[in-house]
Amino acid sequence: MTRGFTEVSVDSLEINPFTSIGSQWMLVTSGNTDSWNTMTASWGGLGVIWHKNVSYVFVRYSRYTYEFMEKNNDFTLSFFPETFKDSLSFCGSHSGRDVDKAAETGLTIFSPTDSTVSFTQAELVLVCRKLYSGAIRPEDFTDPTVNSNYPSKDYHKMYIGEITKVLSKNK
Repeated sequence: MTRGFTEVSVDSLEINPFTSIGSQWMLVTSGNTDSWNTMTASWGGLGVIWHKNVSYVFVRYSRYTYEFMEKNNDFTLSFFPETFKDSLSFCGSHSGRDVDKAAETGLTIFSPTDSTVSFTQAELVLVCRKLYSGAIRPEDFTDPTVNSNYPSKDYHKMYIGEITKVLSKNK
C-alpha cells in the first residue's frame, strides 16, 4: 500500500477511457521527485498491443513534459475526482518551466516507484514503462480534416507504455 493506495490487477480496471480521458482528463507525469513535470491530457487511450496491456499518450514537442518523456523510461497517468478539474485545467494551461504546478494547485507528489511521480489526490494511477515513441506526421493523415487540430503545425509525439502497476485509492 502506497500513500492511501492499493495495488490492483490491471484486469480489475473498470474505467471508461472515453470519459476518464476525453472528458474528465488525466495528468501525464514523467520524472522523479528531484525533477519532474506533469501536463493535463485529454487525448490518449488504453488497450493491448504486442501482448501487453498498454496506455498511449500524445505530447507536443513544445511541452515541457516532452523533455521528461524523452529522457525517462517511466511515466504515470493519474486520474482524479471531478472536484480537481480546476487543478487539471491549471496544469494544462501553465508550463512547469514557469511555475511549480504542485505548489500552485495544492497537489501533493508521491513516488509509486523509484523512477516515477504521481499525486496523492488521484483516484487511480497507472505506472507505465515506455515501449515505443513515434512522431505524428501530417503526411500520414488519411483523413485531411485531422490536420485542423494543428493550426500552428505543432504536432504530437505518441508514446506507448506498458502498464506495469495500477494503484487504486483506498475508499
